[in-house]
Amino acid sequence: MSKPAETTATTPEPIPECPHCQKPMPLCICDSVTPIENKLSLLILQHPQEQDRALGTARLLAKHFDDATLRVGLSWPSLSKALGRPVENASHWAVLYLGSARAADLDAEGEIVALNRKGEIADNQRAIFNKLEGVVLLDGTWSQAKALWWRNPWMLKCQRVILNPKHPSRYGRLRREPRKDGLSTIEAAATLLAGLERRPDIAETLNASFERLLTRFREVQAEMPELAPKPPVKDRRRGIRRGKRS
Repeated sequence: MSKPAETTATTPEPIPECPHCQKPMPLCICDSVTPIENKLSLLILQHPQEQDRALGTARLLAKHFDDATLRVGLSWPSLSKALGRPVENASHWAVLYLGSARAADLDAEGEIVALNRKGEIADNQRAIFNKLEGVVLLDGTWSQAKALWWRNPWMLKCQRVILNPKHPSRYGRLRREPRKDGLSTIEAAATLLAGLERRPDIAETLNASFERLLTRFREVQAEMPELAPKPPVKDRRRGIRRGKRS
């Protein structure tokens, strides 16, 4: 009697990544990135558990700017250590952290709002913005951004800002944001840097780059379902659904 043919399971080959943006090659748009000369320095702090390779935008954002630093970790002793160079006055740096603050609740008018230590709209908004030398963005889910904020007390020396965007995130149905004012990291940078530097071309360039990424993702999504973003994770201990923000 002949033996049945043996079947061997084949493991799919891993999708190669771009060495620059670390996205799967089918989603890489590095060849279309337009360099931007920025006056304000940009520091992006990414939570080490932020693993959305497909739709994350932190590395794509950093690739655009001449003066941009991306750090992956949970905490740093100071702004200087995180940035990798001396910073004389941390108060001349802004940290974008929404937390529980909502621009709509504060009756904010502009798209960028500086807050005081009480979480209220600070006085002399224009004077605050004019003295800034750089901005810090926190990249990760909402809970991860909160962890970065609390694990780096030096951020309290910086100027906290929130956004009051005119339009919702371009993610649309690809990724649900827990709040209407939640934006991707690249969209947040577009609003923040374009507004602070008074350069609408920054927003145009970054948003166009993000649109190309989203278009590319939609094109390959059907053929490569493994690239689809993961649904929010439910924290059983607290019953919290943690939406993505990158």
